Amino acid sequence: MPLRPARPLRAVPRPRRGSVFVIVAASLAVLVPATAGTAAGTAAGPADDRTLQRQIDRFVREPGGPPGIIAVLRDGRRTRVLRAGVADLATGRPPQVKDHMRIASTAKAFSGAVALSLVDRGALGLDDTLRERLPQLPDAWGQVTLRQLLNHTSGLPDYSQDPEFTAVLAADPRHHFDSRHLLDHVADEPLRFSPGSRYQYSNSDNIAVALMAEAVTGAPYEQLLRRLTYRPLELRDTSLPQGYRMPEPFLHGYDVSDPASPEDVSELVSASGAWASGGIVSTPLDMTRFIRGYASGALYGKGVVREQRRWIAGASEPAGPGRNTAGLGIFRYTTRCGVVLGHTGNFPGYTQLVAATPDGRRSLTFSLTSQINGAKEPARLERLRTIQEDFVCALLRDGR
Repeated sequence: MPLRPARPLRAVPRPRRGSVFVIVAASLAVLVPATAGTAAGTAAGPADDRTLQRQIDRFVREPGGPPGIIAVLRDGRRTRVLRAGVADLATGRPPQVKDHMRIASTAKAFSGAVALSLVDRGALGLDDTLRERLPQLPDAWGQVTLRQLLNHTSGLPDYSQDPEFTAVLAADPRHHFDSRHLLDHVADEPLRFSPGSRYQYSNSDNIAVALMAEAVTGAPYEQLLRRLTYRPLELRDTSLPQGYRMPEPFLHGYDVSDPASPEDVSELVSASGAWASGGIVSTPLDMTRFIRGYASGALYGKGVVREQRRWIAGASEPAGPGRNTAGLGIFRYTTRCGVVLGHTGNFPGYTQLVAATPDGRRSLTFSLTSQINGAKEPARLERLRTIQEDFVCALLRDGR
């Protein structure tokens, strides 16, 4: 995948330990990291397509199922789209590849792309610590490295689980948070464990990653996203908003806890409280472009790709299909039919999966318009994981 040349970004000198920089943190309970799935796209035959279509049709029709599903399968220059249900219950409009949607925790892959691109350019190092790059954060967190943030072995307390943050969110879901201050609610807390000693998914990790990227470049994270991911991968409809409004057209996300009366929650929550951990809005078409470039390592050199793929024990939350291992801003899903690399995401009204083969040639974007996770609906999640693994197998089988 050809990339547009980018001018190297200048690293900002490391700040002195005594300099003042206040990071306030709040927390975002709606970022319950979740969904499952993986896939690698290849040209499945008509029989496979019919089987996959029946599966997603049944999943949408069952009580409490998501109102809509859209899956984009890509193999080389060939794109196929399978969809079930609707994008909008009010109009009955079917889901489309250019519909906007909240991508939830798949946004963490974008922070991985930004950070690893800066590592490739020499502006950041994987062993750079919070003390070196963000000395104004709690001294107790100082030894945490960029590598540990990216593979969720940092031990940072999760701001999205802080009682004060969740209380603010419950009182006003559209509350506008200062995204640069999303760590303040847990700034008085120690690390949960010694950095690097074990895996624990934390939404705080990717907030810290974005802040490190800003610190070494002097540029806002939103600008870094445009320069280091959107432009090179030709993402035309992807953005990181601060508010709760969705750009038209969009996939409407629903709360289906009462199947008889689904509630549209597409614009319930402000993205400002998720930011680099889950606030991005994109489309199935753009996410297909993104995962093909990201999973293949097209944004940086082979040395960085090798570091990204140093797998450790750890699963996306909830786990994707097959055996899960964690890399730097990416997960490996070893299914019964083969391996794909990607990320999952969960947000009120949305469940996401993006995945691709390690060479990026085959990919799948799988989007649902309700929130499914193991905490709320473990049985439904397991059915979803089965469907997604079947997508993987159909795609990989026909790619042989």
